Amino acid sequence: MSVHELKRPPATLPPQPETVSILPAALEQLRHWAQVSPLQSALRHKRHGQWHSWRWIDTLREVERLADGLRQQGFSAESRLALSGSLEPNLLLVALAAHSIGGQVFSLAPDLSAEALGQAFWRLQPSHGFVDSRQQLLDWLAAGEADSAPGVLIANQLPGRLPGLPRQTVLAFASLCGDNQAPRPIVLWRAPLAQPQLWSEEGTDWSGGLAVLLDQWLNSGHSLAFAESRDSASRDRREVAPSGLLLSPERLQTLADEIEQRLAAPGTWRRRLCEWSLAHPERLIARLLKQRVRRLLGFQRLQYIWQPSQPVKLPATFNQWRLQAPGRKSA
Repeated sequence: MSVHELKRPPATLPPQPETVSILPAALEQLRHWAQVSPLQSALRHKRHGQWHSWRWIDTLREVERLADGLRQQGFSAESRLALSGSLEPNLLLVALAAHSIGGQVFSLAPDLSAEALGQAFWRLQPSHGFVDSRQQLLDWLAAGEADSAPGVLIANQLPGRLPGLPRQTVLAFASLCGDNQAPRPIVLWRAPLAQPQLWSEEGTDWSGGLAVLLDQWLNSGHSLAFAESRDSASRDRREVAPSGLLLSPERLQTLADEIEQRLAAPGTWRRRLCEWSLAHPERLIARLLKQRVRRLLGFQRLQYIWQPSQPVKLPATFNQWRLQAPGRKSA
């Protein structure tokens, strides 16, 4: 039983910056869901060990507030916003706010070297930037001496003290609207089992990933949940038990490797029993084994796995352990 049908690509040059293709009707779709399902959950994210939720009406209001905040920082239809970090609610909301103003949105991989970051700034000429972590902010400030660096930097997390006197304007995400308060409203959330739930545990290193998430989320009207971090993704996924996965081929391979690690070593009697059970799905022991593995992976409600317009071959593991055959979701 192989879990390596998805081969990891060889090491290459750092990923190039890309324009995020936000569907033209994104704001109209957001307003639609805010009107027809205002109190239904739209976004979920685990922060500091607790789940938080944005309803559709909250999400629309937050995008409008952030758009006002961006305008106050000089963002216009001629501006360019560079995004980098984990794909999570704040990043999605800022991207939609910039899109609503008419500016361009770009994504940069979070782990670019200083040289690659400087080259990206030179190519993109961003006016504004959004970063996820304190370290990213420090890296972007270090590259900020160039005239091509963004003049306004927005960060989810600010360090206790900024180095020197940065040339750029540095803002915490919570103060983007000038009120110095955390985005609102955010409420604690408990998972409703009947509601379809999309899931992502990616960052802007996934080429095209932000566009995929926005497209699948706004077209379906389903809630979209995010792990607190990649390190906690397995645990957080088990708590959510999503019905759909929005993951890159590389991340799917990581999940396949995770399944392999949970199985007994090849050649052992436990592994042979497992393979015999999978070959006889009608047997009770096979059903019990599948239920256990799916629950450990958070797959007990899984119905589909997103696939690009040119589908990749999923690891054989997913054919054996998923709950239902995955439907195809195209970008």
